[in-house]
Amino acid sequence: MVIRTDQTPDERQLAIIAEQLGRPPRGIEAVSATDGEGTPLVLRMAPIVDGKPFPTLYWLSSERLKVELSHIEAAGVIKRLETRLQDDPDFLAAYHQSHRAYVEARWRFMSEAQRAEVFRLGYDGVLRERGIGGIGNWDQVRCLHTQYAHHLCGDNVIGRWLDAEYGVADCLP
Repeated sequence: MVIRTDQTPDERQLAIIAEQLGRPPRGIEAVSATDGEGTPLVLRMAPIVDGKPFPTLYWLSSERLKVELSHIEAAGVIKRLETRLQDDPDFLAAYHQSHRAYVEARWRFMSEAQRAEVFRLGYDGVLRERGIGGIGNWDQVRCLHTQYAHHLCGDNVIGRWLDAEYGVADCLP
């Protein structure tokens, strides 16, 4: 079960996140999705981390989901999806809308201070033009992990397809 949330992680969740990532977390603004036990699945990240632009708004932290999606990627699904994007104009339009929604959410979550810093550092172009997971070419699929993280927190056509074709969410407790 996936629970959408947008809350500051508590100490228990921070410890789980550190274990999931294999290092102390940096740049986390919120836990955006959890499983039914409150274990973080997706993290919402700051737009600037360690002084550099960080265009990945939603970071998939769940080890179980990462393994599941890695198996699907290894089976060549990204190539299959990119072929569908070329052949199916409706799917491509929905994918472009997923990117637009991601960029809009990135800007909506920024505080005024963060926006000012983004502009001061000249990162506004990157954060307006880069889509899901920081991808520049909106006709390609870079990574299923970032697509699925967005799906769990918003509306993402690739994530919906992954659930329909592979039942990815079924691997969660």
